[in-house]
Amino acid sequence: MHFSADGHDPAFSPRLVALDIDGTILVPEPENGFSVEETTPAVRDAIDRALEAGCHVVLASGRAPLSMSVVLRHLDMPRDKATKVLAVASNGAVTFSFPPLKVVSEVTFDAREAVRTVLEHVPEAAVAVEEHGVGYRVNRHFPEGELDGEMILTPIEEMIASEVSRVIIRDPDSTSEDFVTLAHKLGLQGTNYFIGWTAWLDLAPEGVDKASGLAEVAERLGVEPKDVLAIGDGRNDIEMLRWAGRGVAMGQAPEEVKAIADGVTATVWDDGAALEISRWF
Repeated sequence: MHFSADGHDPAFSPRLVALDIDGTILVPEPENGFSVEETTPAVRDAIDRALEAGCHVVLASGRAPLSMSVVLRHLDMPRDKATKVLAVASNGAVTFSFPPLKVVSEVTFDAREAVRTVLEHVPEAAVAVEEHGVGYRVNRHFPEGELDGEMILTPIEEMIASEVSRVIIRDPDSTSEDFVTLAHKLGLQGTNYFIGWTAWLDLAPEGVDKASGLAEVAERLGVEPKDVLAIGDGRNDIEMLRWAGRGVAMGQAPEEVKAIADGVTATVWDDGAALEISRWF
């Protein structure tokens, strides 16, 4: 869709707003990238206006469903307690409805080869596999505050013995750029991969990303991609921003994210998501 320099197109009227969470509607702490579990008043007001206008608001995150349900409660979604909201979790591998938390669809894959390949290069890394509704199975404890729910110590071979929807690989001694270089070097055939704020590598089924998860949700809601406004700040948002009728990058996003977006808003510290939503509601 063509947008003018000021970001407007009279033919565009969003029926669904797709929002990344961390770094988009929740503010990360610069020193570690963790998000404060609270939206600013401006972001909350903008989301409220979209909902009051009858627009669907769909969260799309790399987080697990259990962690996302905390954010949905914070946003008081859904407002009509007789209905449920849909959300995209695990970088598109899982869609769920809430409340109560119920997995609607899940795409799984055989992660054994990819995990073994990565660990050959970062043997001291922490590895986690989602355990829906509980937390994660982990080979060692992750840094404090990085995973929601229970951490269940499990040998790696047992964790990946059956198909999974997502694997997290975390190396506190590396940087995100180290992981970008490593992922490019390895190729990681048969998977999608997403690099986080820190040295955090998400492995997902091939062909699965936030765009594929949102496409499923939008179809269920009767909304076409051209009528979707998507906002995100991370490399795992690129496919979503390309897929949506209007894809907007946050001001602090990496350059490769900004380069594919239809527009760039202010940073998360300056309420960029609220500024963009307010253009339309």
